[in-house]
Amino acid sequence: MMYNDTLQTARSFSAEEIRKDFPILSRPVGKNPLVYLDNAATTHKPTHVINSIRSFYESTNSNVHRGVHTLSQLATEQYESARNIVRNFLHASSQQEIVFTRGTTEGLNLLAQSFTNTVVGNGDEILLSGMEHHSNIVPWQMLAQRTGAIMKVIPVLDDGSLDMQTFYAMLTPKTKVISVVHISNSLGTVNPVNEIVKAGHNAGAVVIVDGAQSVAHTKIDVQEIGCDFFVFSGHKLYAPTGIGVLYGKRELLEKLPPYQGGGDMILTVSFEKTEYNELPYKFEAGTPNIEGAIGLAAAIEYLQQFDMESIARHEESLLRYATSLLEQNGVRIIGIAPGKSSIISFVLDGIHPHDVGSLLDRDGIAIRAGHHCTQPVMKRFSVPATNRASFAMYNTMPEVDALVDSLGSIKSLFA
Repeated sequence: MMYNDTLQTARSFSAEEIRKDFPILSRPVGKNPLVYLDNAATTHKPTHVINSIRSFYESTNSNVHRGVHTLSQLATEQYESARNIVRNFLHASSQQEIVFTRGTTEGLNLLAQSFTNTVVGNGDEILLSGMEHHSNIVPWQMLAQRTGAIMKVIPVLDDGSLDMQTFYAMLTPKTKVISVVHISNSLGTVNPVNEIVKAGHNAGAVVIVDGAQSVAHTKIDVQEIGCDFFVFSGHKLYAPTGIGVLYGKRELLEKLPPYQGGGDMILTVSFEKTEYNELPYKFEAGTPNIEGAIGLAAAIEYLQQFDMESIARHEESLLRYATSLLEQNGVRIIGIAPGKSSIISFVLDGIHPHDVGSLLDRDGIAIRAGHHCTQPVMKRFSVPATNRASFAMYNTMPEVDALVDSLGSIKSLFA
């Protein structure tokens, strides 16, 4: 283990018991207990993660890869141990395939920048789904502008699922990159990434999976998925903000140029020429987020105490329960794809989502209100914004009841 705490190697799942591990969940909001249903934006952190960061700063703090003294060696050992924990978590074949980033957004920007005139050139095609987060749209738009490539969008059906028939029809020899979200942050749709990867590879394309919303909710095996690249953010996985991971197949990462220049990504530097470091350091310029990597590893350790299937079953039961109650109370749900994940976007007709979010907050209930960085999705479903409740393993049925009761009061108020 990265950090010697009171973790158990195997632990039975109980949301009520798990809540005791998250200090912030016991704080009030005004006179009400906190009901936190904004987990798709960020999750809270267990004591194990908090203590791992505190321990690093109190006993090990030093820069990595650069010192021969004891603290630097200990910090480097923890940092690289964190990389190995991530490798095992994703079932990557090598630590060299794990690049630490600031998050999903930087991972996607890294790829879009490095693909310029290497993977993508003038007239090539980039396929995205119509439910992508802005971080999986804008970098590819910028790449298209730089290279003359063409960006195409896989349509979203009325239930919020991907139009796979049209996707297959869109594949051509010009398709060089397919970048799709695993689980939609605004619809909860779980996309068939294995099928998309296989079809993309048959067309000769590189396939990227945005796993920001999936890593905390389902077991990830990048070799089984078969994707060329997989990106995620730690803060949606009970880890700190400012740390994320880019997984990439080693043979592809070796062919890509560095994203940034600076310390640690080099072997030799002169004013005439620079030799780049080996993987993964070629893509990790400058002092990294050491404590973030340690916190991410601690979060993975914490999560792996539990059976992921138990967590998934609990979150699915919350989703079914909440969906049923909301529909019974006349709430319109946006995104009803079969097999969706634990995200519910909804609208109360005649009441702006921001008003709903503000009034829920008075009752201590935290949800998200807005476009969720998916403005094309809002346009697709002809709504300016939605409210979004998103569940994590520490949420409970009484919290769903509190949400529904508060929404009922809001509807009465506006009626």
